[in-house]
Amino acid sequence: MFHPRRTCTRTRILRALLLPLAAGLALTAPPDRTAAAASTLTNGGFEADGSGAATPAGWSEHGATGASYTESGGRGGSHRLSHWSSSAYQVETYQYLSGLTNGDYRLTAWVRSGGGQNAAYLALKNCGGTEQRTDLPVSAGDWIRIVVPVRVTNNQCTISVHSDADAGNWINVDDLTFAPGTSGLAVKGADISSLPKSEAKGGVYRTASGSAGDGVAILRSAGMNYARLKVWVNPADGYNDKARVLTLARRVKAQGMKLLVDFHYSDAWADPGKQTKPAAWAGHSYSRLKTDVYQHTYDVLSALKAQGTTADMVQVGNEINGGMLWNEGSTGNWTQLAGLLNSGYDAVKAVAPATTVALHLAEGGDLDGTRWWFDNAVSQGVRFDAIGLSYYGYWHGTLHDFQTTLDDAAARYGKPVFLAETAYPFRLDSEDGLENIIDLTGELVPGYPATTAGQTRWMNDVASIVEAVPNGRGLGVFYWEATWTARTGNGWDPADPASGNGWENQALFGYDDRALPAMSWFGHR
Repeated sequence: MFHPRRTCTRTRILRALLLPLAAGLALTAPPDRTAAAASTLTNGGFEADGSGAATPAGWSEHGATGASYTESGGRGGSHRLSHWSSSAYQVETYQYLSGLTNGDYRLTAWVRSGGGQNAAYLALKNCGGTEQRTDLPVSAGDWIRIVVPVRVTNNQCTISVHSDADAGNWINVDDLTFAPGTSGLAVKGADISSLPKSEAKGGVYRTASGSAGDGVAILRSAGMNYARLKVWVNPADGYNDKARVLTLARRVKAQGMKLLVDFHYSDAWADPGKQTKPAAWAGHSYSRLKTDVYQHTYDVLSALKAQGTTADMVQVGNEINGGMLWNEGSTGNWTQLAGLLNSGYDAVKAVAPATTVALHLAEGGDLDGTRWWFDNAVSQGVRFDAIGLSYYGYWHGTLHDFQTTLDDAAARYGKPVFLAETAYPFRLDSEDGLENIIDLTGELVPGYPATTAGQTRWMNDVASIVEAVPNGRGLGVFYWEATWTARTGNGWDPADPASGNGWENQALFGYDDRALPAMSWFGHR
């Protein structure tokens, strides 16, 4: 099993053991800028000194300096920077740059972390504006790429690697680059499809301080800028149909948010395990199904446009790993599936040519499966503008797997990519009596507890991974079912009024109906 400090020298361990008790307090002082400064990053791969360097060439240290050192086991080369100590510590490894041309810059780094720290982040500070930080995701074995953007306005900037850690906590950092560029997320959204039914069943939404309010407005005030709404054809409970989507879309647009419409082409849930045709389309020929897809898509979107709430993005199908409208549109017949997808695409563009058309797969950590699907789609001439992937860390592989798949899709197909669905529990027990989808500690992602802090960290870290997609192709993130709270009758099965909700412990509103701290992720730059 990987061990982050296996190559740590005896000297480094002894120095760490002798850290003064007040070492953490030293970090309140500003970094020393007396060291020689340059206008370019020096020794970003930590290769200049070999293992055991107390202060890597080009860098300075501050605080518990015995906890910061270079060692073997780099990502791109032979060595890396590590922070670790056998006692609690605070340390900063930093490099001061001067003589910079003012403008936008981006720090890129590859990182690993065992987790557990009070704080572990990369920062750009003293650059003339607000300090920018990116936390290190928890990834004990695989390297994760993260970025930090900043605008330099005073011809200087300090690059900082910071740890505020308990005994035994560790991080690895390697292959840093600092170059002109920007980053950020255009989409900071959530699926709120459940909201109308929840409200009808007595659901209440409150601010963090406890004041009751409009759930859409509360989310918007937290920074949410995009809402995702699913559309079913003729659902048994009458929710998530065309009429309900039109009503909710007006609320979304009234808050100044953009709109993603998610067509399931079904009367109920469509996902990799089921893509059931709407009852009204049962028995239709493949040719007729193409017409059904076009007419249904056009009908909903044209009605949205007519009321002044034009969709900004549309998913033609939901988690269509196995195709849609089975069996005619399964991946067992790619020619027919391509025809159905292009029928949806044509309907979207007929209503609003500027609307982005996305194709959406589940299993966002499955590189081979994602390649197989989109290679087939491209070879069949399927038209699309963006790629959406669902990624639930407790099902779909590691954060490294997700980053690898997302980066590959963006580069291989030359399209923007986004995280179409993710969620994380803030507790494990159920509010409504139905067993939750995730309710055991052993089901959680290591390093991310089922707490409000764990949920918040999960969202910030997956957002950082999307932000780091090369060439600015990471569009953003949608949280799944932010408003699906537990209310009698607000269950998962539209045909069963008594069905419960197995997701209330992953909403962005707590069991007391208050906005949870994880909403802070909407403030991601």
